[in-house]
Amino acid sequence: MPNNDGEKIKGTAQNLKGKIKEGVGELINNEELANKGRAEQVVGKARVEGAKAAERGKGKLEEIGGKVKGAVGDLIDNEQLEAEGKIDEAKGKARQKLND
Repeated sequence: MPNNDGEKIKGTAQNLKGKIKEGVGELINNEELANKGRAEQVVGKARVEGAKAAERGKGKLEEIGGKVKGAVGDLIDNEQLEAEGKIDEAKGKARQKLND
């Protein structure tokens, strides 16, 4: 499952670019440039939050899949399958936690 790190990086860069534009606009008293910078920051932050939300969703699916796998392993007395399920569940929880 690919992650959204690239999108988070692009959003962070866009936010930073917007802060620079806003600062330069305020420095040279150019309200239009400052406003463009503010708008760019909003888009950048939204991009980061969208990527984080997608990762949290993937994490939840991974967690649920792990629970199911673990339960099946327990049901059919397959310790390896049960352990894999617990690992998948933990990975899913970790992915969600990293993207809070």
